[in-house]
Amino acid sequence: MYTGTAVFDVLLPGDSRSLKAKRSYVRPIVAALRKFEISVAEVGALDLHGRAEIGVAVVAAEPAHVGEVLDSCERLVAGRPEIELLSVRRRLHGDED
Repeated sequence: MYTGTAVFDVLLPGDSRSLKAKRSYVRPIVAALRKFEISVAEVGALDLHGRAEIGVAVVAAEPAHVGEVLDSCERLVAGRPEIELLSVRRRLHGDED
């Protein structure tokens, strides 16, 4: 069994000056990521209005499948025109970890 995680650090548009406006950008991204049947949540920068960290986790029998799913998630987030993807931190955990 292999688990993979990714944390996407995103810059939100300038009009996200309130937590309500921030949610209006983060919530559709989280909903879109759920189609990959993964766990996903906003995991960092919770009190910052212009930034968000979105974390995803996937479990699979093969490490290649974990990588494919995380690649798909990254493409989805990077393809969102309303945000800027600043960085991605990925980790793969196997049975020996």
